Amino acid sequence: MSSVPPPAASLPSIAILGGTGKLGAALARRWVKAGLEVIIGSRDAARAADTAAALSGEFGRAVGHGTNAEAAARGAILVVTVPYAAHEATLADIRTVAQGKILIDTTVPLVPPKVMRVQLPREGSAAVRAQELLGTQVNVVAAFHSVAAHKLATDADIDCDVLVFGDQKVARAVGVELARRAGLRGLHGGALANAAAAEALTSVLIFINRTYAVDGAGIRITGALTEPKDG
Repeated sequence: MSSVPPPAASLPSIAILGGTGKLGAALARRWVKAGLEVIIGSRDAARAADTAAALSGEFGRAVGHGTNAEAAARGAILVVTVPYAAHEATLADIRTVAQGKILIDTTVPLVPPKVMRVQLPREGSAAVRAQELLGTQVNVVAAFHSVAAHKLATDADIDCDVLVFGDQKVARAVGVELARRAGLRGLHGGALANAAAAEALTSVLIFINRTYAVDGAGIRITGALTEPKDG
């Protein structure tokens, strides 16, 4: 496994791979607004440049850009926000430059047209598959499965928790902090294998959205939670 991740209180540069898509662009906007250093990655470098320029113009901050591989090489924390169909190819593209880094995987294994049906891969989850594809020197964390991208793209408060999964508590704490910087409550969800629950829940939420005409159903953990003492 990779070296000890940086403390969540002092987040380094964040490369968003697939940063021109709905979720990637929405997270980028919130993190740039929060004052974090963001690099937009895309298969199309021109689109990445356009997205970065728009964010720079809106917030008056420099925003980096490049291909997914270029962004991943420059970023200290990598955030994968590509569709499931592009997941494996994206990971293969960045595998070399991802070594020794934290990689936050937001991927949900949705297989059209039956996106309301749970269809997890043979490894158990997209996140576990990512860990197998990238190797043990990449610290994979899974998060941001159940928050609607179109809501993140606004400045509104979002009534939704983010469950964060990973095999190292310190790395999970980075994911929790990234959720907080995006204006959400991040909660430790345990080992990376547990990401299967959140990935599967996304299909359930899509079903709920359609059945009950909800504009982006999310989840909220009830009860009085005490901040974990060890990250």
